[in-house]
Amino acid sequence: MVPGFLSPSLSRLGLWASGLILILGFLKLISLLLRRQKLARAMENFPGPPTHWLFGHALEIQQTGSLDKVVSWAHQFPYAHPLWFGQFIGFLNIYEPDYAKAVYSRGDPKAADVYDFFLQWIGKGLLVLEGPKWFQHRKLLTPGFHYDVLKPYVAVFAESTSDMLDKWEEKAREDKSFDIFSDVGHMALDSLMKCTFGKGDSGLGQRDNSYYLAVSDLTMLMQQRMESFQYHNDFIYWLTPHGRRFLRACQVAHDHTDQVIRERKAALQDEKEQRKIQNRRHLDFLDILLGARDGDGIKLSDADLRAEVDTFMFEGHDTTTSGISWFLYCMARYPEHQQRCRDEAREILGDRDSFQWDDLSKMTYLTMCIKESMRLYPPVPQVYRQLSKPVTFVDGRSLPAGSLVSLHIYALHRNSAAWPDPEVFDPLRFSPENASGRHPFAFMPFSAGPRNCIGQQFAMNEMKVVTALCLLRFEFCLDPSRLPIKALRLILRSENGIHLRLKSLRPGSGK
Repeated sequence: MVPGFLSPSLSRLGLWASGLILILGFLKLISLLLRRQKLARAMENFPGPPTHWLFGHALEIQQTGSLDKVVSWAHQFPYAHPLWFGQFIGFLNIYEPDYAKAVYSRGDPKAADVYDFFLQWIGKGLLVLEGPKWFQHRKLLTPGFHYDVLKPYVAVFAESTSDMLDKWEEKAREDKSFDIFSDVGHMALDSLMKCTFGKGDSGLGQRDNSYYLAVSDLTMLMQQRMESFQYHNDFIYWLTPHGRRFLRACQVAHDHTDQVIRERKAALQDEKEQRKIQNRRHLDFLDILLGARDGDGIKLSDADLRAEVDTFMFEGHDTTTSGISWFLYCMARYPEHQQRCRDEAREILGDRDSFQWDDLSKMTYLTMCIKESMRLYPPVPQVYRQLSKPVTFVDGRSLPAGSLVSLHIYALHRNSAAWPDPEVFDPLRFSPENASGRHPFAFMPFSAGPRNCIGQQFAMNEMKVVTALCLLRFEFCLDPSRLPIKALRLILRSENGIHLRLKSLRPGSGK
């Protein structure tokens, strides 16, 4: 019970607090309106589809599916058009090679309106860093993707793939289609655990399994947050059950990464352990990071180490899962190309039972098919930048510094000016003679320019090894009753999974 003499004071305090909240809310609204006016003015020379008074283009995209809707808008508005997520976040959405070159040949930072969602999980690693620190990290990490480091990973990819294929032998015997996406995801993450943390063949321990589950949870929650506008505000999101679940999963991932780093640092203090690490058949990603030094001898801090490891685990898991899964779907859809890839893999392998580093460069037709599948189904369909300086495009139109740009890779890869008959699956688009005359910014599955994907060679090597082994073990067929429904979920997924029917090619399988 409040004493009577305090009541007037508390009432005045409540009024002051309410007034302050209203003033702050009003100032925030003014700030948002001024920002919208600035973004709208920057894009006034670019006509686009009509916007909803509250949702911008978001409602129409949600109702019709963003990917093919943007392709239809690209036919209507050549080069680019405004794209509004609600009323206060507006991007110039580009999908033309010269427009892509004008922005992505530079080193503009990622758009914070999108990429700040990652900070709580992966911290400030290469994905979100900008300026001198980004350049320092990029330089320190580049040796980790040298071909001498990547060579031994071929055997790691093969081991993880073999485990997945053994499980698929059992599923194939049921003679039913099943969703391959989750199995490919488990395999890709298992490979990364070995390449990043040096895990052996004995499988995941309890702590490692908790980390695996946390990463799976985080990727799902990130995708959910990206598509739910009510979750875009940090204060609101952290109060929701999904936000609290995200924070718990972040803590599990961070604790695991921190402990691995501590254990590896302690091991490096022991000469015997040092020799063991040096004698291993390959260095893992963590070894490379711990040994990285810049020109002044400065190494990464513990926070930087964790950010880069967590970034690598995220970027190297979901993207390759998407790329491999959609490739196998393409092979099922186009059996003539599937057989040609299989014949090539058999010829390269000969009487050996495993692929080697030198075999990867011989997989010419398989590589063309992988690139064509990534053209039609890019693992990352859309990326974002914020201009650090003005840009003038090839047609004379321009954007001022501070403008937000969305590169719609999915629509770029279906631009009929760069890709005749863009919906046709034709691997020969990537033959040396056909590729040589193409615009260098017409095909960007790994982005382009100075901020391109540092792990693209790692990803391509993994895709080659995994897909070749898959085709040698199985014939992949469509399930016409369960065709995939494309969905932009940070990466390219399918709303209903990717269901394929598998026929074992092993002798005596009865298939």
